[in-house]
Amino acid sequence: MLRETDSPGQKIAKLTRINEVLIRRLESISQKRGPAYALSRAAEVLEREVVARNLDLETALAELALINTELATAREVADQANRAKSRFLRAASHDLLQPLSAAKLFLAHLREVSGDALQRDLVSHLTATIDSAEELIRALLQIAKLDSRSFQTNLAPVAMGRLFRRLIIDTQPVASARRIDLRFVGSKATVLSDGVYLRQIAQNLITNALKYTTGRKVLVGLRHERDSEVGPAVWLEVLDQGPGIAPADQTRIFNEFERLSLETQPGTGLGLSIVQRACDQLDHRLELISHPGLGSRFRVRLPLVQTPSLPVMPEEAPDLPRPDLTGRRVLLIENDQTMRHAMQYLLESWGMIAWPVAGSEEAVQVAMLAAPDLILSDYRLDGEDTGVTAIRRLSQELGLAPPALIVSAEPADMIRRKIGEPALEILEKPVAAEDLNRAIRHSLGLT
Repeated sequence: MLRETDSPGQKIAKLTRINEVLIRRLESISQKRGPAYALSRAAEVLEREVVARNLDLETALAELALINTELATAREVADQANRAKSRFLRAASHDLLQPLSAAKLFLAHLREVSGDALQRDLVSHLTATIDSAEELIRALLQIAKLDSRSFQTNLAPVAMGRLFRRLIIDTQPVASARRIDLRFVGSKATVLSDGVYLRQIAQNLITNALKYTTGRKVLVGLRHERDSEVGPAVWLEVLDQGPGIAPADQTRIFNEFERLSLETQPGTGLGLSIVQRACDQLDHRLELISHPGLGSRFRVRLPLVQTPSLPVMPEEAPDLPRPDLTGRRVLLIENDQTMRHAMQYLLESWGMIAWPVAGSEEAVQVAMLAAPDLILSDYRLDGEDTGVTAIRRLSQELGLAPPALIVSAEPADMIRRKIGEPALEILEKPVAAEDLNRAIRHSLGLT
């Protein structure tokens, strides 16, 4: 019997079974001998029953089609909203990060010219505050990118020994500041992953351990998986000596803005959320093993590549006295006036001669008078104009090809894919004065 509470699927299944029974009864009656009138009457009754049930079946199918249409419409609306959110965050990133970048450069210039200890201390606090805002904005943008349907991965062999050396450079300053013994267990393993996002996963896990450990050590290494049924693999593990995480909180800590120690530890509460999203996109299993009072072990399963590891990177050379930038001519292309002034002040404080312009048209006019030693440009200028357009025009119209640096609030890998020039040097805003100085020296061959 059909009930009002039955779903469309249940109604269809019941009506299908009823039709099958009625058809079998009709066939059975037609096979029996009997008066023609009785057979005719039975056939009429069964025919009416079949017609009625077919109508019920068509109604149920129409209801199901309507529900499916409504679900498809709701999903499309949700997808459009998600895409709109991602587009808004990507578009807003330039406007959000632009003033932060200008403020950091102004502060760097103020720190260099200030002779007052109190002022330098205030500058340090302001810089730290801006760094925190930058961290939050970048984390939100990263989450939007990982959630977007346009997210693409680039799976390739990744040498873990090389990755560990890069992570040491990135995370050792934090460990030293907290007086934590950060140790990496060397490895020659090569795994299959996206090198950019695997580095971010590992860096977020290590930074999280350094923030919340109450002990003096954090250990990073690989553990080979034994007897795997889906192919050889290793586990990237980060172990700390922190207070541990209760079972009830082990799922919650991967939510956005969740922090278990709000009063004692700084942070955005987005690092582990980014780790989980990146692992989901890369199909890397993420696990947490922790007990209160016994520390925590975060680990990520990585497919092992059965090939020799990639060539080992040479050790970095010791710091040498930096050559002087005095007299070096830089064509500064920046459409934001505040940012342009901040860049100009900083470059001139290093002794450089800065020629500030707002776009590629002005850049060509200035370069016609004298050739610059370096081009330093924002990527996105007014309208359809870009820093890459300016660089190409200088090359095509004037035959100039000085070293060039692009500074942008947009992700560097996205710009490289868009313009098809993977070797172009790109710095992401807000850019620290030390990083900008280092990139300029490298571009000019002074390192």
